[in-house]
Amino acid sequence: MATFTTSDGLSLYYDDRGEGLPLLCLSGLTRDSRDFEYVMPHLTGCRVIRLDYRGRGKSDFAEDALSYTIPREALDVLELLAHLGLARVAVLGTSRGGLVAMALAMGAPDALIGVALNDIGPAIAPAGLEVIMGYLGRQPVWKTYDEAAAARPGVMAGFANVPERRWRAEVEKFYDQTDDGLRITYDPKLRDAVIAAGAQPVPDLWPMFDALESKPLALIRGANSDLLSPETLAEMQARRPDAHVAVVPDRGHVPFLDEPEALTALGAWLKDMA
Repeated sequence: MATFTTSDGLSLYYDDRGEGLPLLCLSGLTRDSRDFEYVMPHLTGCRVIRLDYRGRGKSDFAEDALSYTIPREALDVLELLAHLGLARVAVLGTSRGGLVAMALAMGAPDALIGVALNDIGPAIAPAGLEVIMGYLGRQPVWKTYDEAAAARPGVMAGFANVPERRWRAEVEKFYDQTDDGLRITYDPKLRDAVIAAGAQPVPDLWPMFDALESKPLALIRGANSDLLSPETLAEMQARRPDAHVAVVPDRGHVPFLDEPEALTALGAWLKDMA
């Protein structure tokens, strides 16, 4: 199992495979490197690096939950790159991962070749945040994978035409089966960090997005997303008319990334960096 040690002493897991363009995949808030399994077969010609953030997946949980912040996670990324001897990478960021990518654009722009943002932008819709806070850090009510998979269509607002096998794969990736039922695969104290961050004044994130101006860019949105609004996506396109844009039908937050629309945008974006 590949790991590296952060400057504050945590062991973080990563997966590194393939050859070509170094492509770092950063997952959503509560998810981990397995978030990208569906798109992996389509990332040919890339050296794909997937990271489990601190407190998620196979990485160590932090004693101090308040280290679960975007700036600290961006620093972890830079320390991973140093560990791998990489000066620059392209970043495919889903949700939280896109925010980390924009933080890197502000703080370490030379480390980025290009960025693809999956259902995230510099303005986050309150309705989507409310949904996240409804489950964040809480153990699921379902006892088995079968129960969780059967409930998934009703839980995942905005999704349609998703095969049962995909929902089953999702719950198997992001819950552990125990004798007491299913358990989340991340530190429940992540909730405390998000609440603490929310108690601070909300910064203007548009300068972070604008810091991507010189980088090849892809923008992907679930057509029914409750986190990235059509208005925010339109403003992002206005500021970056050269971006490759996909709106994925029958998807909320977040697209799986192996949908045809998402793959078309990602393919064009990767070609920009070839």
